[in-house]
Amino acid sequence: MKTKILYLLACFCLFITKNSYGQCSICTKSAAQMGEGPAQGMNSAIIYLALAPFLVILVVYLKWRKNKI
Repeated sequence: MKTKILYLLACFCLFITKNSYGQCSICTKSAAQMGEGPAQGMNSAIIYLALAPFLVILVVYLKWRKNKI
């Protein structure tokens, strides 16, 4: 029960962020040239692509921990 609550809390924390700017210097320069709308879309896409590896790591860790106990 504790792990489910902790897992839900971690998922909730991922989705309550205000504005995240996950750009390297090259992406920042490209986004600045495109304008405000596409730049925000680019920020969202970078954050979306960064979430996938973290979710995989989280699932692997939870499975490993469950099998260890």
